[in-house]
Amino acid sequence: MIRTLPQGSVYRFGYRAYILIYFAFLFAPLVVTCILAFNDSQFPALPWKGFTLEWFFGDLPHRVGIFNDRVNLDSIWVSFQVAFGVTLAATAVGTCAAFLFEQEEFPGKPLLYFLMLSPLVIPGVILGISILLFANSMGLYFENRWGLDIALFRPGFWLVVLGQFAFITTLVTLIVSARLRKFDRTLEEAAMNLGAGRLAVIWHITLKYLRPAIIGGAAVAFLMSFENFNTTLFLVGSETTLPINLYLQVRDGSTPVINAISFLLIVGTSVAAVANLYFSRSREN
Repeated sequence: MIRTLPQGSVYRFGYRAYILIYFAFLFAPLVVTCILAFNDSQFPALPWKGFTLEWFFGDLPHRVGIFNDRVNLDSIWVSFQVAFGVTLAATAVGTCAAFLFEQEEFPGKPLLYFLMLSPLVIPGVILGISILLFANSMGLYFENRWGLDIALFRPGFWLVVLGQFAFITTLVTLIVSARLRKFDRTLEEAAMNLGAGRLAVIWHITLKYLRPAIIGGAAVAFLMSFENFNTTLFLVGSETTLPINLYLQVRDGSTPVINAISFLLIVGTSVAAVANLYFSRSREN
């Protein structure tokens, strides 16, 4: 919209209607989910039957709140563990990959860059199935050849971490690379001319400049890992992550405790986003 041009009443009405419909489409399901977390009903849906906090704190035979629900609490803990492991690995490897593609020249670089991007193009279902079949084949090979039973090749925690790491690392690489492209290489050259070593330059200058991108990439990696479903579905073992556990509950029929979980996740991520925005503006000022 060009503000300096005259705007007719039809245009203004259409513009405001578009904004209203767009944000209603985005946030109406979230608002309904948050409201139903306090619904005094046995079903996670309308009609409204009164206000209650039992889906958070209840410990009754037919009403177990999230803070007393051991199955859901265990799945949340598993998701945090997986997300933490994936975040550490993806941030470290993704940052190194950004240095590789932005500051080095080597034969086959375009091909390798294309291969690095390929996990983002491949559907998560296909990626999960491929990793599962590869892990099963490797596990059978080691077992039949040397009699070794390697836990990494069995569906479970470490295979989930490996599967999510396969595509989340690419996202971190792209985020860090975008900032690294704007870096002034003459700062490194000036520091080295003053006697600083290569590692000291990277640690005190380059990584300090990349710190916002690295933190942002780590945050994206954590959120992407925590909510991942497609790839995790084929790699998870007996210890399910939160998205898989919620899917199983919705499929078999659940109570509004799933709305309570969603409410806590929405509030938690919103508070984290607002805090990040506040501290970012404080650093700029």
